[in-house]
Amino acid sequence: MTTARLPIFPLNSVLFPGLVLPLNVFERRYRAMMRHLAELPDDAPRRFGVVAIRDGFEVAPSAPGLPTDTRPEPGPATGFGPDPMTAFHAVGCVAEAATLRERPDGTFEVLATGTTRFRLLSVNASGPFLTGETEELEERPGEGAGALASGVLRAFRAYQKRLAGASERTLSGRQDIPEEPSVLSYLVASATMLDVPAKQRLLQAPDTASRLADELRLLRAETALIGKLPSLPAVDFTRRPTSPN
Repeated sequence: MTTARLPIFPLNSVLFPGLVLPLNVFERRYRAMMRHLAELPDDAPRRFGVVAIRDGFEVAPSAPGLPTDTRPEPGPATGFGPDPMTAFHAVGCVAEAATLRERPDGTFEVLATGTTRFRLLSVNASGPFLTGETEELEERPGEGAGALASGVLRAFRAYQKRLAGASERTLSGRQDIPEEPSVLSYLVASATMLDVPAKQRLLQAPDTASRLADELRLLRAETALIGKLPSLPAVDFTRRPTSPN
């Protein structure tokens, strides 16, 4: 079992391995985290753990009626209750920052990429930002991952076409989608319009084959739903949200 202590960055979204995560960091606790990462040696990886919030606030709530300059700065666990561990989903994704740019006002512009999954074992709120003891999760292929990947790829292309039609857009050319089962499973999980609990279930699937089987079922159901509701509003499935934090 490989364990590591990582800074923990909770979000109202799920990060998958291989996917890009842009962040606009302005809260004191997360600015402290980014300064810590920026001060690491040049050859050290700038890693932090991203976990989806089960019960809590991505941005710390502020007291109503107080002027902005008098509101108390949030502590590391503000918005996550007395036990932050219970506020987060147990499986997250390690993010490695490729770009860490501090602005003149002290906020950060960060561009990171998901790398590997982890299980969150404990959370420590004693420092300027949350840290967690994490256990790396191995990605196992499972039985029949290759055959399932072919089916998911076809279903995903059908979903794309139906989604483009529902939003009165057309797909520009044939997009290059990876066929390697685990990479495909994470791409589809990220690109499909699902809520956080559904995406979280895909992230923590026990193996690639299980994730692909769930995705095949979800894609068929979503495609059928869009077909029955052609005016269903949709967002561009290739667009990744930028965290407001």
